[in-house]
Amino acid sequence: MANHLDLEEQEQLDQLKHFWNTWGTLISSVLVAVALALVAWNGYRYWQKKQALQAAALYDAVELAVMAGDEARLGQAFVDLRSLYPDTNQAAQAGLLVSKVYADKGSMTAAKSALSWTAEYGADEGYKVLARLRLSGILMAEKSHDDALKQLAGPFPAEYSALVADRKGDAFSTQGKNQEAIAEYSRAFKELPDAAEYRRLVEVKLNALGWKSSPPVVAVASEVAK
Repeated sequence: MANHLDLEEQEQLDQLKHFWNTWGTLISSVLVAVALALVAWNGYRYWQKKQALQAAALYDAVELAVMAGDEARLGQAFVDLRSLYPDTNQAAQAGLLVSKVYADKGSMTAAKSALSWTAEYGADEGYKVLARLRLSGILMAEKSHDDALKQLAGPFPAEYSALVADRKGDAFSTQGKNQEAIAEYSRAFKELPDAAEYRRLVEVKLNALGWKSSPPVVAVASEVAK
């Protein structure tokens, strides 16, 4: 009986050796790869957290410079933030904040520069859209209507299409291109929710252009009446 068990154990041992000789290298490689992947993932998460904390610290520096009215510190903090941590939301947020500060001070070249960077490199699509909308507003104020419309060209996320159409309407209206303005305002009017206060503003713009006599917006009015 003992000999039988010894033979059975030997057979199992031989099978195990054969299995390991056949698959051992592959199994070891897979285990090593999994271990390395876990180490890399944990390292990446640590790096991301560190990046976010450092970016947040620089964004705080931007805010402190704004409150102190220190334009030199403001500019340096934003330069550091966008050069060291360009892929963070803090960098895009800083671009919007810095541009507003510069615009309020009348430094339009600096404001446009901050918005241009945010529109091109912002980590979040929403911040990029807001930057383009604000930049188009500055360009319209400078009578650079074609450049303003270029900022409003191209694809936009659906949730921003009404705001983009409204801004396009502004650009056309300031040029005296009333039919083009009515078409864009009509698009914005249709896409904005009925209860949105902004929709009333678009309606005022349409009325100012005599929209009730315009076929494209008559269709809008009939849909609203339904």
